[in-house]
Amino acid sequence: MTGLRAIAQLEDKLTNWAKKRTAWFRIGLFLLVLGLVWLPFGALVYLPSGWFKGSNVAEIAVLALLYIGFLLGLPYWGRRVHSWPRPFQQCGLIFQAQTARDLLLALVIGVLGVFALFGLGTLLGWAVPSSPSPRLVRFIFEGLVMALAVGFAEEMLFRGWVLAELEQDYRPTQALLASSLFFAATHFIKPWSEIVRTFPQFLGLVLLGMALVWARRSPSPQEVKAGAETKEANAKVQKTTRLGYPIGLHAGLIWGYYIINVGGLSEYTGRVPDWLTGIDGNPLAGLMGLILLGLIARQFAKTAQKKAESF
Repeated sequence: MTGLRAIAQLEDKLTNWAKKRTAWFRIGLFLLVLGLVWLPFGALVYLPSGWFKGSNVAEIAVLALLYIGFLLGLPYWGRRVHSWPRPFQQCGLIFQAQTARDLLLALVIGVLGVFALFGLGTLLGWAVPSSPSPRLVRFIFEGLVMALAVGFAEEMLFRGWVLAELEQDYRPTQALLASSLFFAATHFIKPWSEIVRTFPQFLGLVLLGMALVWARRSPSPQEVKAGAETKEANAKVQKTTRLGYPIGLHAGLIWGYYIINVGGLSEYTGRVPDWLTGIDGNPLAGLMGLILLGLIARQFAKTAQKKAESF
């Protein structure tokens, strides 16, 4: 009993100490503790002498375990450090029919945006249609599952918890910029030569991060209609931000590119430089992709701004 009491007292001291720290320190502390708990499992795969080194299945399993640890630790962290009564809802994960409708709408926007990008490239002669893979139908469904999984995982982390932490200490615009830069930086941990070569990808990730933050802050059409009716509804809409839009948009962009790339629907002709069409074949890592992301970001920024001004 004495040992348990000592652990409880240490836990209280740590959480009280974390409450007084800055957002970035809290983010780092949470990730550090999560990493230390996960480290023994990761060592089995990533150390040279690891039992499962070289096993793709084991690598996927330990990465999934790391994310499960994040989901299990988030409620405890939110309640103890921030006194959030519903930590997942605070991070935008709200299980409602409207969340599903938002997700589906944004999913369509993302897929159509990527297809429009390749369609425009074809009209300009920068790409040509190619014979689709005989396994195209399989790739469509496979890509959807993968895209939704990645979309949920990254949005729950970056536009969910990280954004919620930053919004505790910073103004909305500051939190938007900080979370977008952090999102891009975590995807850009690579050798310096690769950073220089693929720099447009960094710009695209920053712009995508901003679009996804604005997407989370945007009200649904149904909420706008309801919010115009009563003051009570106005207040409710003002406080409600869900991850439906960002998960759907993120997944839609991934899914659209997966269908075209893995399904073999289009090929670049090489008539224009990669910085225009996309470095390494990634359409969002070129000027045309940046324009697409800019248009999407602008639209979500407008709806988010209207919400901030009207509700």
